[in-house]
Parts: sequence; structure tokens; C-alpha cells
Amino acid sequence: MCFVKLNDVRRIAMSLPEVTEEPHFASASFRVRGKIFATVPPDGEYLHIFVAEEDREPALVMAPGVIEKLWWGGKVRGLRVALPKAKMPLVAELLKKAWLRKAPKARS
Repeated sequence: MCFVKLNDVRRIAMSLPEVTEEPHFASASFRVRGKIFATVPPDGEYLHIFVAEEDREPALVMAPGVIEKLWWGGKVRGLRVALPKAKMPLVAELLKKAWLRKAPKARS
């Protein structure tokens, strides 16, 4: 079984177009054109992923005990993922969904 490490998160996030890694207070953040789509608290044990509401419930059902709601400012803003318990495909999928939510829309 392949569990996720911080270097895996960094590799996945940085492989997405226009992503930068920048400090966000005491955390690391992954951004696309300045918009944060994920943060890593200082302990490196968790990943906060800012996915849309419709992506939260399926992930919570799919990985109970690994993913929980991320409360921020009195509202649920995303998901908190326990990296030592998480599986790579799920983390990669959630990072991409969060990135898509924040990335500039393609112009036609």
C-alpha cells in the first residue's frame, strides 16, 4: 500500500500548470496565479485541500478516518487529509480538482 508523504504532495502539485509554492503564515501553500488551492501545516502530517462543496462529500465517504471537513472561519472550506493514512490516487485527484477550481478558465 502506498501512503502519501509531503514530497509526493509537492511533486503532484508542482506538476500542475502555473503552480507555485509559497509560505502562508506558518504553512506552505500551493497556488495558481496567486490563488491558494492547498496548504500544508508546519507538522507536514496533514494537507488542506480547498475543493468545491460537491467534491467534499464523496471524498469523505470514500476515505473515512483519512479525510475530514476543514473548518476555516466558521465554515467548511475544504478537506483535511491525514497524509500518513492517505492513498496517492485520492490525494492526486483532490489536488487536481482544487487546482481546477482556482485556475483561470480557458478562453475560447
